[in-house]
Amino acid sequence: MTRPIGPHATTLRKRATKPSYGKANQGKRGLLAKQVAREVCGFAPYEKRAIELLRNSLDKRALRVCKKKLGSHQRAKAKVDELGRFARAK
Repeated sequence: MTRPIGPHATTLRKRATKPSYGKANQGKRGLLAKQVAREVCGFAPYEKRAIELLRNSLDKRALRVCKKKLGSHQRAKAKVDELGRFARAK
């Protein structure tokens, strides 16, 4: 595709994807290791507290607890979703 920038026609080059974009895709082996570790180790104290808060429908407080421990809002949201699936299963 060409588009004029100033007096010259230029060709847009397709950028290579960043390696960090593929980081979220988890393989079978990593997923299995994570499941085994969860079975053996159980939950961390802050995770237990967050599960208890979710059971009492205090979602906002659970998010706050996770955010304090994990450091970012995005990671905390993912963790609360994960713990929420566990809390609803029991």
